Amino acid sequence: MRAIWKGAIAFGLVNVPVKVYSATEDHDISLHQVHNADGGRIRYQRRCEVCGEVVDYSDIEKAFDEDGRTVVLSKDELKSIPAENSHEIEVVQFVPSEQLEPMMFEKSYYLEPDSKSPKAYVLLRRALEDTDRVAIVQFALREKTRLGALRIKDDVLVLQSLLWPDEVREANFPSLEADIRISAQERDMSAALVESMAADFEPDSFTDEYQVQLRQLIDAKLEQGESLDTEETFGVEAGEGGKGEVIDLMEALKRSLDRKRGGGEAASAGGSSDDEADTDEADTGDGEAEGAKPARKASGTKASGTKASGTRAAAAKTGTDDAKPAKSSAKSTAATKSTAAKSTASKPAASQTAGSKSTGTKSADSKSTGTKTAAKPAAKTTRARKPA
Repeated sequence: MRAIWKGAIAFGLVNVPVKVYSATEDHDISLHQVHNADGGRIRYQRRCEVCGEVVDYSDIEKAFDEDGRTVVLSKDELKSIPAENSHEIEVVQFVPSEQLEPMMFEKSYYLEPDSKSPKAYVLLRRALEDTDRVAIVQFALREKTRLGALRIKDDVLVLQSLLWPDEVREANFPSLEADIRISAQERDMSAALVESMAADFEPDSFTDEYQVQLRQLIDAKLEQGESLDTEETFGVEAGEGGKGEVIDLMEALKRSLDRKRGGGEAASAGGSSDDEADTDEADTGDGEAEGAKPARKASGTKASGTKASGTRAAAAKTGTDDAKPAKSSAKSTAATKSTAAKSTASKPAASQTAGSKSTGTKSADSKSTGTKTAAKPAAKTTRARKPA
C-alpha cells in the first residue's frame, strides 16, 4: 500500500504522527466505451466552448457561477485556504459507537504510526479499548474539511470519514404515512422466517455475482466471438432472472418458510407418523385378505381410543415384563398382522374377522402398557402352517 497523506492525531496535548492509507479498493472489471460500428475507442476531449481549442489539463482552472458572474479560482488561490494546509486530525469528542448513524459512514482509512516510537499511537488505541468509545475527529483531505470516526480494527487505528449532517437526505415518503395494519399471524410468520435465516455475519461467504458473471461473459465472447449464445452461457434467456411481484403476503411468507426449512411443504404433504408408516408397510403385503384391513387401521389408532380395560388387562398378562417403546410394539404388531392376514385366506370369513379384531386389540393394549404382545409366538405358528 502507498500512503496518500501524512499528518498527526491531536489527542489533547499528545501528538500522534500517522500515515494514512486507503483501507478499501475497487476490484470491479473496468470497461471503456467504443463505437459500436467499428470498435473504435471513444476519447473525451477538454474543448473550450469559446475558442474551440482542445485544452491541456495543466491549463484548466476551477470556477464558480453566481448571478450570471463567473469567479475563476487558480490553483494557488485554492491552496491558500488554511484548512487545506492543515495536516492535523483533531480529536474533538469520545462517543459511544452505537450513537453513530451507519448512513453517515463514507470511506475508511488505515492509520500507521509515523514515528520511531509508536508509544503515543498504542496509548490512544488502549484508551479507546478501555473506554469502549469512538473518537470523533475533524481533518482536511483532498480540498474538503471532513468529519471522521476513529476506531480500532485488529490493533490498528481506522479513520472513517463521515458525511456532514446536511449531506444525508431525509426520507419523507407519503406512502408510509398511511395506516397499515399488520396481523399477529403475519408478524409471527415473519419472525419465524427471520429466525430460520438467522446466522453470524461472515463476509467471505458472499460473492459479487455480477463481476463473476461479467468475467464469464468476457471469456465466452473471447472464445466464441460474434456467435456467442448468452442463453447457453448462463443457462437462462437474456433479461430473465427477475423476481415477480408478491401479491399474497401470507402465501409468500409460508413459501419462504417452507424453502428455508428444507421443503417443509412437501414433507407435510407426504409425511406421516411412525405408526402410520408402519401400518402402510404392512398394507403392501402380497395376498392380503380384505377383512384384515379394518383391523390394521384400528391398530394405527392411539391407545386412548380403546375402552375395553378388561381385555387390556388380559392381554397384558400374556406379555413379558420387559418394556419397549410403543413404536417398536406397533411395528411388531403390524408385521404380525400382515403374516396373519396371509394365512387366514383358507379360514372362514367370520373367524378371520375375529382374529383381526383380536390382533387390533393386542396392538392397542401394547401401546397403552408399553409391553410386548403375544403376537410373536402366533407369527411363528403361522409360518409353520404356511407350507401346508
